[in-house]
This record gives sequence, structure tokens and C-alpha cells, in this order.
Amino acid sequence: MYQLTIDKDKFLKEIWQQKPVIFRQAFKDFADPIAADELAGLACEEEVASRVVVTQDKGKNWQVINGPFEDYDQYGEENWQLLVQAINHWYPDCQPLVEAFRFLPDWRFDDLMASFATPGGGVGPHIDQYDVFIIQGEGRRRWTVGDIGSYQQRGGVTTSPLIENFEPIIDEILEPGDMLYIPPGFPHQGFTLTLAMSYSIGFRAPSQQELLSSMADYLIDCNQGQQRYTSTSEPSQPGMVPLAQQQGLMTLLTALAQAPETYQAMLGKLLSQNRFELDICEAERIDAEELQQALQDGAVISRIGGLKVLLLENDAADRLFINGDSFDFAAEDRDYAEILANHTSIDSEIALAMLQRNSINALLLKLLELGYCYLAEAE
Repeated sequence: MYQLTIDKDKFLKEIWQQKPVIFRQAFKDFADPIAADELAGLACEEEVASRVVVTQDKGKNWQVINGPFEDYDQYGEENWQLLVQAINHWYPDCQPLVEAFRFLPDWRFDDLMASFATPGGGVGPHIDQYDVFIIQGEGRRRWTVGDIGSYQQRGGVTTSPLIENFEPIIDEILEPGDMLYIPPGFPHQGFTLTLAMSYSIGFRAPSQQELLSSMADYLIDCNQGQQRYTSTSEPSQPGMVPLAQQQGLMTLLTALAQAPETYQAMLGKLLSQNRFELDICEAERIDAEELQQALQDGAVISRIGGLKVLLLENDAADRLFINGDSFDFAAEDRDYAEILANHTSIDSEIALAMLQRNSINALLLKLLELGYCYLAEAE
């Protein structure tokens, strides 16, 4: 287990999305959840998102090579870093580290990224548009963080994630168990001092582009949003669009955003999706009697890593949103639906009680069939 030692209430009130902070020994006696060679092995897999960043020209340029990789000998012993996204999807031993951050909502959680870096390795100065917690594992890394502001893209390349150098407001070395929190918009850069492992836990919210795109897709799929603008007066100039009519047209969009029966389904599907591929289990084709027997023998029902199971408060329908789809349940079974949303593993006693509820029984069997959940031995 990983116990986060920070004051969570104080963090949410005074720090979250406000300012970068270093927490010394946020995890006491921190142990890396994955070894460097295991991380390197994951980056050899086609399904896993990975990249190597090579530091060039004495820290003035960086080359990015996307995985999968066959070997790493060509990179030498210095000035490179391996980054592997969503290791919580592929390596179950990493899940306890994710659980330490579930005081923040699941819908914001993006992924757990792990990195192995050689001395001099890093990715260059950059700005992320999401919240990130960086936990130092084995080794030591120096981190600099600048204040929020306006920064030029490195070399004037507008598509580059890199920016020009910044004046640091934080310049510290992280030791094993230390944690750096960085809100969106603050420039930062890591520089590796020794062979090092580190872990980045990201939390993001959808952009306006993502929301509008998802709303448009939903309306098209459901054949909704057919209302058109009408007005009782027209301008005296044929080439003029009056401000009142501009606002009237845009009101059609705001009306959609105020209709729960439209936006709730869209939001639930959008927020329950993952950016990175899930390690879907082989489907467990099991009937209710076989499931009951397995649970009576002590099995637990566990989610695959990274699966999001969400409820919307005051939803117009009784449904769970899971990996971009909705699943209905009976209104009287809401307490059990909340258990499914809030727990990544369900013990046999609670699961057996769930089997007595028809809608939840059917849902559990469906999740096993889809490979979103699996039966495991109790710890």
C-alpha cells in the first residue's frame, strides 16, 4: 500500500489548481511499483504508448522517438529518458499507487506514467494543460518550475510542446518519496542527476473543443439538435447580421447545454473514456450460477486497470457510464451501482448480495463478458 502523507483537505482548499508545491516524503519508505527492466519490457509492446527522449546539444535540443522499442543500447548510458504511459492499465502492481490519489474524482484521472532516466535525461522545458503529481522513485532528479504566464515556443515553432527557458520559482532536488505538484499552465523541467525512476499521475478536464466535438457526435448519432433559429424581424441591410441574431443563433447551442437529457449522456460517455488503450481481459463467459459458486469459494470481482465507472449526480436516467458506454440499472439498485462506481474491487460477500438484484446481476455478468472485470483470489 502507498500512504500519501499530505493533508488532503488543506491541499484541496489552498493548493489544488492554484500553485506548484513540493511535498517532502509524501510517501515514506517509497518503493518503486515497477522495476526499470519491467518498464523497458512494457515499452516493447505495440499496444503500450511509449517514447524515448534524447537530450542533445548540451540540453538545448531534444529528440523524441516513439515506441515500441526492441532495445536501448543505441542510447548509451547518459542523456536519455524512457516514458511509458498508462502503466496502471498494463501492470496491476501499480494500482495501489493510483488508489492513493482517489481523493480526487475518477473522471479527472488520466493515467499513471512511469519514466526511467539516465543522468542528463529529461524532456525539456514545457507546459502541461493538466494537473500532475510527480513522485520520485529510485535516484535523484532536479526540478525547476516557473510562474504562470506567457511563454514563447522554443525556436518559434508553434506546434512544439517545448518553450524557451523560464525564471524558476521552484528549483529543488527530489529524493525517493518526494512529490512535486504542478497545476495547469506552470512551465517546468526535470533534469536527471543519477539513474532514476519517477512517476507522473495526471488529472485533466476536457477542453471546449472536446466538449463541442463530443456534443456534435452525440447529436448526430441520436438525430437530435434539429431546432433552427427563427426571428420576427430582418435587417434593413441584406449583407448585415445583427448582433441580436448572432446571439440568438448561439442561444441554440446554450439551450442544448442546459438540457440534462442531452448533455448528461454526452458527458457520461466522454468522461468515462480513456485516452490510452485498456488491457481488456479475455471474456469470462460465465452464467449466474457459475459466478455465484466462484464467489462462494471466496473470489473477488476486480476491475481492469484504468477502467472508469461513473455516475452522474441528478442523472435523468438510472445508468452507469463505463468506458464510453452507458449501462442501465433499476432505480432500487442504486446503492449497489454506487459500489460499482466507487470500488475497484468487490469482495465476495458484497458481490453475492449484488447477485440477488436482477439488474446488478445482469450488469456484473456483462462486465465480465466484456472483459472489463475479472474474478481474482482474495488477498
